[in-house]
Amino acid sequence: MGMTLTQKILAAHAGLDQVKAGQLINAKLDIVLGNDITTPVAINEFEKAGFDSVFDKEHIAIVLDHFVPNKDIKSATQSKQCRTFANKYDILNFYDVGQMGIEHALLPEKGIVTAGDCVIGADSHTCTYGALGAFSTGVGSTDMAAGMATGMAWFKVPAAIRFVLTGSLPERVSGKDLILSIIGQIGVDGALYKSMEFTGPGVASLSMDDRLCVCNMAIEAGAKNGIFPVDDVTKAYLQGRSQRTPVYYEADPDAEYEQTIEIDLSKLVPTVSYPHLPENTHPASEGSGIKIDQVVIGSCTNGRLEDMEAAYNILKGKHIAKEVRGIIIPATMAVYKECIRRGWTEAFIDAGCIVSTPTCGPCLGGYMGILAEGERCVSTTNRNFVGRMGHVKSEVYLASPATAAASALTGTITDPRTV
Repeated sequence: MGMTLTQKILAAHAGLDQVKAGQLINAKLDIVLGNDITTPVAINEFEKAGFDSVFDKEHIAIVLDHFVPNKDIKSATQSKQCRTFANKYDILNFYDVGQMGIEHALLPEKGIVTAGDCVIGADSHTCTYGALGAFSTGVGSTDMAAGMATGMAWFKVPAAIRFVLTGSLPERVSGKDLILSIIGQIGVDGALYKSMEFTGPGVASLSMDDRLCVCNMAIEAGAKNGIFPVDDVTKAYLQGRSQRTPVYYEADPDAEYEQTIEIDLSKLVPTVSYPHLPENTHPASEGSGIKIDQVVIGSCTNGRLEDMEAAYNILKGKHIAKEVRGIIIPATMAVYKECIRRGWTEAFIDAGCIVSTPTCGPCLGGYMGILAEGERCVSTTNRNFVGRMGHVKSEVYLASPATAAASALTGTITDPRTV
């Protein structure tokens, strides 16, 4: 029996001719990633185990993004510990204030991850990099510590679900609507410890930003990873960007999938996940009676340039509703600068929004947009669990940048095709 795309990558990194679902393997790592929350825990475990060197200073990435610029003494202490470690071991891919971005937008942008890689990160949304044709998955801080020291990690090889995409997305419908629709269809445990593998003629119509968004939220369906095949869109994105030579893998024609789901992209509509699970999806057109207090456009899911453009196209020349707080967070400094060059930042401010330096901030209830009791937020982030962005009696509605921007204008959940 042939292997899936994920299994091909894992076999190569384990030095094996073949692997199968359920098999336990040890695999070589191309990148080990941590942030300002998870890296301090990993450093503590690294030192507790007696390690005194890293496996490769070029293949470890530490990005300070969750509470940076630091919001309080505790976060400042965590960042200081990361800085000390990075300086001690000369970690080349270390990103701090002024250089950093939201990790899962920054690593692809900088070419730190590339096609064919095997990547672990002490953050659950590390699965983002499957958009580049890499195997990437989130791990705990202890695994990060071991990875930094040895350059190895163990995995149980996942089985796979194949998503065959046809058609192309309609206007003002994006990758966020696609992945929310999928999670609404299969549920938050519908791909539990599976590889979500996307294929079919519709893949070619998806931009890299769409693909990064889709893979980012694979974990919200319980998946081990999400992954797209490498095509011309991928190669164009990697050209002149990758720090290492990409390696291209393809699924075997006789690869085994536990399930095949067909999706016609042209039939998708703007979609919103209601509280308190990503699977609780509804068409945006049904939300007109739901008043909101805040909109957040950004995060590792939707803070890239196309996301900013989608928001700009709706907000330009208009003003958000009086009762709505609009928060826009470009995911990297490069995206931030490009928004300024194109005049989008000024348009966002004129529309009544604030524009922040890159940070995860409000996504995890950290800072820059905490919700009070009873408040509702339409957010382009990836989770809407109870208390995710603040008070346990607040509500988070997940949506695309277009839907979030449209909702900011009206003060209620709004289909972006109607504004």
